Amino acid sequence: MSEVIKAIIIGIIEGITEWLPISSTAHIMLVEEFLQLKESQDFKEMFDVVIQLGAIIAVVIIFWKKLWPFGKEGNKHPLNKSPFGQMVKTDIFIMWFKVLVACIPAAVIGLALDDWIDAHLRSFTIIAIALIVFGIAFLVVEDWNKKRTPKIKTMSELTYKAAFIIGVFQLIAALFPGTSRSGATIIGALLIGVARPVAAEFTFFLAIPTMFGASLLKLVKFGFHFSGSELAVLLTGMIVSFVVSVLVIKLLMDYIKKHDFKAFGWYRIVLGVIVLLYVLLIKK
Repeated sequence: MSEVIKAIIIGIIEGITEWLPISSTAHIMLVEEFLQLKESQDFKEMFDVVIQLGAIIAVVIIFWKKLWPFGKEGNKHPLNKSPFGQMVKTDIFIMWFKVLVACIPAAVIGLALDDWIDAHLRSFTIIAIALIVFGIAFLVVEDWNKKRTPKIKTMSELTYKAAFIIGVFQLIAALFPGTSRSGATIIGALLIGVARPVAAEFTFFLAIPTMFGASLLKLVKFGFHFSGSELAVLLTGMIVSFVVSVLVIKLLMDYIKKHDFKAFGWYRIVLGVIVLLYVLLIKK
């Protein structure tokens, strides 16, 4: 099969699973178990992370007005009355400060252990356990959450303490492949009383520096010298993940207005069991 076609398939999987709380790492590893790129192992490890840049760009485009902190139009919270101050959107700057606070746990601990995690925890058994454990967590948290009224209903109500706690849950996802970065952060947010739409939105925003940093790290380790075929495969995966991410993010934001995350919890459990059976019966 053409390497570009393989990159298209992997890009589709990345675009779907990066934003749904079902673990993109688990799905990409499963797909690549049967659909191996013919490039070097170093390239494949870099490719699996860097195609996330396409998904990041999708978030930036969809939420541009909520992410760009400059502009006089629609500025309800200007810095001051000066011409420059009226161009500064303080509420968006504050939101970015909260995102940076949430990045601290993964930046300090996750990046330091990146090579160790790749060497020791990127196994199908670990991934299957993470899928099942966090699948059960979704079911339990959503049942518990039904009896509670969210304390944080808007992005402006999200405190720095709450942002840091969400960041700790993101660290759990960084340490244990198969957890799902979006799944872990959403569960963390729900546990501390964040409304479901705000939890999902903050997860998207948190992905921008997190995934950009992870991609940059992998690129630096791999080097910036690509062959023509490697560049074609990488760009194809990124473009496809971008297009699919645009569709998936919009669908997910509409979905969570009327539904909880239980369906994703059950999906994770079923997939985790299938992966365990594959490890025990076929891959052993």
